[in-house]
Amino acid sequence: MERPGQSPFRSFWMGGFECTDQLNVHGDRVDLLALTGHLEQASADYALITQMGIKTVREGIRWSQVEQQPYVYDFSAVARMIDAARLHGVQQIWDICHFGYPDDLSPLHPHFTVRFTAVCRAFAIFFKSYCPDEQLIVTPVNEVGFISWLGGEEGATAPYTRGLGWDVKYALIKAYIQGIRMIKMIDAAALIMTTEPVVNIVPPLSASPEQLITAAHDHELQYQAVDMLTGRICPELGGSPELIDYIGLNFYYNNQWISGEFAFLPWANLEPDTRWRGLSSLMLEVFLRYNKPLVLAETSHPGEHRPNWIEMIGRECAEAMAAGVPLAGICLYPIIDRPDWDDLSNWHHSGLWDADAEHPRDRRLDRAYADAILLVQHRLRTCNSIGSMPLATSHSDHALL
Repeated sequence: MERPGQSPFRSFWMGGFECTDQLNVHGDRVDLLALTGHLEQASADYALITQMGIKTVREGIRWSQVEQQPYVYDFSAVARMIDAARLHGVQQIWDICHFGYPDDLSPLHPHFTVRFTAVCRAFAIFFKSYCPDEQLIVTPVNEVGFISWLGGEEGATAPYTRGLGWDVKYALIKAYIQGIRMIKMIDAAALIMTTEPVVNIVPPLSASPEQLITAAHDHELQYQAVDMLTGRICPELGGSPELIDYIGLNFYYNNQWISGEFAFLPWANLEPDTRWRGLSSLMLEVFLRYNKPLVLAETSHPGEHRPNWIEMIGRECAEAMAAGVPLAGICLYPIIDRPDWDDLSNWHHSGLWDADAEHPRDRRLDRAYADAILLVQHRLRTCNSIGSMPLATSHSDHALL
C-alpha cells in the first residue's frame, strides 16, 4: 500500500456505482445510474458508504445523456452529483465513456474520435471551473477489451457487429489517446486510470503443444488495449507510458477460463483447479509489464458468497503488496446493487447494499458482507506479512460503523 501522502486517492477502499448507459442486446438504452436510484439519491448513498470508511468512488458522466445533440453538453446532473459528494467529503473518479455512446455514434463512425475528444475537452473545462480545487481523475473509456468484444464480436451492443472486434478496439483506443491528450491539455495535473479486466486463460488438461500455444496467445490478448495506450504496439496511434498514471484491474469470479472452451475455472472448490491463479500473481504480472501503480478497480461476487470472496481478495491483495506491487486501492463494484443490463428484472445481489426490480431505491445492507469487509480492512491496515491474512470463520464480533 502506498505510504500516506503519496496517493491521490482520498481512501484506499473505494466504491463503484454502476453507471453504464449503453444500448443493450435488445437495442434499448439502459441508464443504470438512474435505474438504481443513485442519480437522485447520491447524497444518501454517499452518507452510507462513508460509514464503511469509503471516501473515493467511481462514477460516470453518462456520455449519451450529457451530449444528446452533437457538441451540445449538459453537465447539470454531474454538477448535482459533485454537490452531493462535497457534502460528505467524497472524491469522485469519473468515467467519460462507460459502454454508452450518443445515439448517433458508435466507435466505427467517422466522427467518433473528434466527438469523443470534444466531450473530454468539455468535461475537463467544466470540472476545472466547477471544482477548481479538486484533483481531476478520469477513466476515458471503461473496459475497452470487453466492450470491443461485446459490440464487435458478439453483436450485443453498438455497433452490433461480428468479426470486427479489433476494428472496434482500434477505434476506441485511437479516441482514448486523443481524449487523454485533450484532458491533459486543459488540466496538466489530471490523472488517468485505465480499467481493464485482468484474466487468466489456460489450456485444457493434457493439452497438446498447439493448445498450449493458443492458450498463451489468448492470455496475452488481454493486454492489447493498454499496450496500445502505452505505445508498445500500434505506435501510429501516439500511445505513450506517460499518458497513464494508474492501471485499474477489474477482477471477478469468472475472469479465468479454458481457452477454446470458455468453461470457467472454479475459485472455491474443495479441490481447487491447479490452473487457477491467485489475483496476486496476476497483479504482479501486470506491474512487471507496465511498471505503474495499480488499483483493483472492480471486484465483487453475487449472492451468499460475497464474504468469502472479499476475504480471498484481501489475502491476495496483501500478498501482492508484500511482493512489492504498489496497490493504491480496492474498489467494491458495485457498491449498490444493480440489474443485468440485458434483463432489468434480474438484480445481481453483488453490492454491499441490495435492491431489486420492485424496490430499486432500497438499500438493504448485507450484514455478512459488511462484516467481512470491515475485517479485511482491519487486516490490510495491520498485516505485515502474507501469513497474517488467514481466512475468517466468524464475523459475529464485527459490526458496521
